[in-house]
Amino acid sequence: MSTTAPPVQRCPARRRRSPGWVPHQHGAWAMLATPLLVGALASGPRPAHLLLAAFWFAGYLAFFATGLWLKARRRSRYLAPVRAYLLLAAGLGLALLTVSPGLLRWTPLFILPLGVGLVASATRHERALVSGLATSAGSSLMTLVAYDLGGTQDRTRAWLLTAVLACYFVGTVFYVKSAIRERDNTSFLVVSVTYHLLVAALALLLPAPAGPVLATTGFALAARAALLPRLGWSPARLGVGEIGWTLVVASAALLLV
Repeated sequence: MSTTAPPVQRCPARRRRSPGWVPHQHGAWAMLATPLLVGALASGPRPAHLLLAAFWFAGYLAFFATGLWLKARRRSRYLAPVRAYLLLAAGLGLALLTVSPGLLRWTPLFILPLGVGLVASATRHERALVSGLATSAGSSLMTLVAYDLGGTQDRTRAWLLTAVLACYFVGTVFYVKSAIRERDNTSFLVVSVTYHLLVAALALLLPAPAGPVLATTGFALAARAALLPRLGWSPARLGVGEIGWTLVVASAALLLV
């Protein structure tokens, strides 16, 4: 009788999907959508804003995938989403410029925050404070683009809207870091609260009705920056809370005339 065991049939190894297709930075979506919506609503929504939104989100996907590829020391398995999203963003960008060629004027404003973010990924410092500040301020610039696409000529209002959103999103960087990575750093907490108080005080200089509303919101945000980091909330719980604050700030900003 043969004692040879039958050969074991191995299942073919499943091919692993390339990383970088689905971003894991869930808080980034509100930071992307809010400036776009505020700019569009302030100047008057147009069908072309849908094309702008598609380009903006495709550009973010390309940025995320490229950052992950750079962080992984340019490994080939990270390259597929980079190519796909860059091609998608390029195609949508060309279509958008066909509809509104004048939007090209805003391109230089995005070079610095884009460069800071990619360099931070390449050096594996994507969670550094300067990277968060650059990308937060950079995302707010989409307010200008969306406002311009609406055709309204009041550039002063466009810049004020952008400044309000930039101040808020930069503040969230300080706030989130003080609640998570810098939770035990009292000095960082003081910096965060001071920043929020200064921004709230500056809002008092804006005309009514937006000025008083934004100032009140700003002081409430300063209180949240002072108190909530001490509670030890999870990142998910902090993120849910920021959805509400984002809606409040965006609504108050739209009062600017």
